[in-house]
Amino acid sequence: MDIKNRIKELTDIINKASMEYYVNDNPSITDQEYDDYYRELLNLEEKYPEYKLKDSPTNKVGGQVVDKFEKVTHKTPMLSFDDIFNEDEIKAFDERIRKTCPNATYTLEPKMDGLSGSLIYEKGVLVRAATRGDGVVGEDITHNVKTIKSVPLKLNKEIDIEVRGEIYMSKKSFEKCNEERKENNEALFANPRNAAAGSVRQLDSRVAAKRGLDYMAYFIPNPDEYGIKTQSESLKFLKELGFLTNYKLNGIASNTDEIISYIESLGEKRDDLPFEIDGVVIKVNSLKDEAKLGFTQRVPRWGIAYKFPAKEVLTKLKEIKFTVGRTGKITPNAIFDPVHVAGSIVSKATLHNEDYCLDKDIRVGDVISIRKAGDVIPEVVEVKKERRTGDETPFKMIDKCPMCGSDLVKEDANYFCKNPHCPARKIESLIHFASRDTMNIDGLGERIIEDFYNMGFIKDISDIYRLDNHKEDLMELEGFGEKSITNLLNSIENSKSNSLEKVLFALGIRHVGKKTAKILAKRYKTIKNLVNASEEELTNINDIGEIIAKSVKTYFSKEENIKLIDELKELGLNFTYESTSVNDTLDGMTFVLTGTLEHYKREELTKILEDKGAKVTNSVTKKTTGVIVGDKPGSKYDKALKLGIKIYEEKDLDELIK
Repeated sequence: MDIKNRIKELTDIINKASMEYYVNDNPSITDQEYDDYYRELLNLEEKYPEYKLKDSPTNKVGGQVVDKFEKVTHKTPMLSFDDIFNEDEIKAFDERIRKTCPNATYTLEPKMDGLSGSLIYEKGVLVRAATRGDGVVGEDITHNVKTIKSVPLKLNKEIDIEVRGEIYMSKKSFEKCNEERKENNEALFANPRNAAAGSVRQLDSRVAAKRGLDYMAYFIPNPDEYGIKTQSESLKFLKELGFLTNYKLNGIASNTDEIISYIESLGEKRDDLPFEIDGVVIKVNSLKDEAKLGFTQRVPRWGIAYKFPAKEVLTKLKEIKFTVGRTGKITPNAIFDPVHVAGSIVSKATLHNEDYCLDKDIRVGDVISIRKAGDVIPEVVEVKKERRTGDETPFKMIDKCPMCGSDLVKEDANYFCKNPHCPARKIESLIHFASRDTMNIDGLGERIIEDFYNMGFIKDISDIYRLDNHKEDLMELEGFGEKSITNLLNSIENSKSNSLEKVLFALGIRHVGKKTAKILAKRYKTIKNLVNASEEELTNINDIGEIIAKSVKTYFSKEENIKLIDELKELGLNFTYESTSVNDTLDGMTFVLTGTLEHYKREELTKILEDKGAKVTNSVTKKTTGVIVGDKPGSKYDKALKLGIKIYEEKDLDELIK
């Protein structure tokens, strides 16, 4: 037998079978035949490694290990699309397109929930794969992408080409992966996207090879070089080259009605698809039209990404549990059978207050629908009343504090425990005081505070600053070594120098949040000045008003609160406003942040702007000075454009802040 020719023959047979299976969905050989050919090839390559081909399917088992991920600069930037969320925004997009291209048609493609990947081929052979990164510079992940069975190592044509697509994990592979991780006592992946992202960033390609990743091709950056005139022709060409595409699900539309109809149809199929999708990508089909429309500095003008509404799932309400907040506010919470919602497992959600429960007629035993508001916070959407059996228990508001038994007092729509010595209120106020946005005491988290409270080490806020008196007792606790205790005590000591606004927010004055605390601190400079301010004077401050003014005066009128402040002063806490800026160069300006910034965390940038005198709000109005945009800015960016509000990109921030 001619070994060299047999290895080539087996390589061609298996690669052809893989294309038929993954790309054409039309296998010509059985799984058993595939396995027999594969084993034969593997054995021959082990005996005669000098004859192994670059496009051998055995390369997909992994084995290459890299020291680090090398940076890759994309020849053409990998820009992402703006997001839209409703029919009005679809129509607005179409109207904008038709101003330049009146006869435009669109390709419609499922928006895969994975991560973008660029593949570079030279003479038809895969030479490099990279992540999108920041759109300009990504990371070299060639060693891992070569293990993906739906990625051809050699194309059906010997051409030089860059192909872009989505690296993803199918629902089946995701379940299998998590089953294996559970058996190995490893943390489970939250969702297929996270699993895929983690897999392609493994230094050892054998790990990625085991994860069952896939690749869906959807874009060629320079299609005109291959005689392609439309996006739909690009997709057809990709399939001819040997790539897996969504050709069965893709669509064409010539107007908004057809776009909306496609979206509705795909939404109905969504749960039955073998992979996760989170929307529809709408692209102008004609490449001539695409060239006319061009790009902004951030996004293509010729495409948009429609995002599906947050998913809702059904579960059964088992219990309504009442909790006590730091202000004494009583909150009913839904406790239900655990369900998987938008990438995580949840088993509880806030029910806000009595009116919310009565308006929705929520009853224990009900089947309820759950979604994540903004894809983050679990909420009860509605009760499925048609599923009731008659055994459900109607909601009834409690009249006693669930922790201390004190009578509750109703104020507006909420009930409060007014007992200042209520253990739940005490613990919640201590947690709030030490949290990141307030005094930022590292090492004093929720569980530690609860333990220290129950052990008697911390009963009041001032006890935090006497914790060093219990150092020897802490040393005897499990999990507390000398280093961790020293770090905790150092963090407590460092918190004493925080500026006045941090302490004001930490004290838990009702209605005084982070922004209000900053406004008061900047206005009055010292706690003494604030204590002596009249209610009328406070009311006249912008963004304060009667309710906050009354709450502030009520707090400082209580002897125990003044006593606490005096104690904290004696313990060395700062009660003076420490401005971090030389002057308030942005005084009177209002900014909105939207999208993901590369060099700033949102909290960090908000603090910088506020320290310069600006206000940072969540909504765009005519009074907004400017909108600062990052990656995928969404509807706030669109609204700013409509209102003619100035747009600041991240590169503009240095000049703006100066």
